[in-house]
Amino acid sequence: MAFTIRQLQFFIAVAEQGTVSGAAQNLSISQSSVTEAIKELESDLGVELFERHPRGLNITHKGHQFLRHATKILADVSDARRSFSSEQAASGGRLQLGVTSLVAGYVLSDLLARYRRAYPGVEVSAIEDNGDYLEHLLIGGKLDIAVMVTSNLRDRTALQSEILEVSAYRLWLPLGHPLAGADIISIGDIASEPLIMLTVDEIEENTGKLLTAIGAKPHVAFRTRSVEAVRSLVATGAGVALLPDLVYRPWSLEGDRIESRDISGSLPVVQVGMVWRRGSGLPQAARDFIGLAQSQRMVRQRPDKIGR
Repeated sequence: MAFTIRQLQFFIAVAEQGTVSGAAQNLSISQSSVTEAIKELESDLGVELFERHPRGLNITHKGHQFLRHATKILADVSDARRSFSSEQAASGGRLQLGVTSLVAGYVLSDLLARYRRAYPGVEVSAIEDNGDYLEHLLIGGKLDIAVMVTSNLRDRTALQSEILEVSAYRLWLPLGHPLAGADIISIGDIASEPLIMLTVDEIEENTGKLLTAIGAKPHVAFRTRSVEAVRSLVATGAGVALLPDLVYRPWSLEGDRIESRDISGSLPVVQVGMVWRRGSGLPQAARDFIGLAQSQRMVRQRPDKIGR
C-alpha cells in the first residue's frame, strides 16, 4: 500500500509536536487516527520513524531523513494546486526580501524555493541582517518584505506583520545527560550547567532574562552565531542550550545525537513571520509572496483540505 498525503501530514505533525496527543490536538483529530496513520506509514516504508518512550516520541535518524522528503512532497502538492487555481505571474517583476539570521535556513529557504518555482519570471534579491536594520530598510522603502523574528518587533506602528511560525524554547542536551531522564526540568535545574549560547536575534537576551529571574548568573561556556556549532558542542558534552524548537534537529553534522526536553514554567516563545510597511502599496510580486506563504501555513495546519 502506498502512503497517502494525509499520512505525511500526520507524520510531520507528530515530528513537530513530539507526542501523538500534541499532534492530534494541533490537527483537531483523534489520537487513534494519528497513531494508526504512523503505524501504516512505518509499515509501508519498512523503517521505524519514531522511538517510543513514556514522555512521547523521539524521531529516529531515518525518520529525520524522511521528514525532509515529506515536507517537500506537501509543498509540491500545494504548488500543484496553486498552478491550477490562479494564473502564474508571467510578466516578471522584482521582489526585495530581508531575513534575519535565525530564520534564514529554517523558514525562508523552503519558502523562497517554492516562490521561485511558482513565479520564475520574478527577479528576487535578498539581504540577511539584524532585525533593527531590516525594520529601517522596510520603513525606508528599501525592502518589500522581511521574514524575521516578530516577537521583538520594535516599530509596530509603522510596520504590519503576519505570523508564520510560533516556536517554544526547549532544552538541548547531549545523549546520556542526567537531566534527560528527569520527569520535570525547571530553569533552576540548569542554572549551574555550562551554557552554549546562540547570539542571534533575541536568543541570548531571552536566555539571560530566564536565568536572571531565578537569581542565577548564566554560566556561558561558549558563544556562537552558528546553530550548527551549538549542535556539535551540545552533542559532544560541552554544555547545554536553551533554544526555540524551530531550529532543533536531533543530530549534529558529525552524526551525534542531541536530546530535547521541555522546561517547566513560563518560557518565552519565538514568533517568526512576514513584515512589511504599513499602508504601503505592495508590488504584485510581494503580494504573491505573502499569498504563497499563507497557503503553505494553511497546508501545515489543515490536512483535511489536502485530501488523500
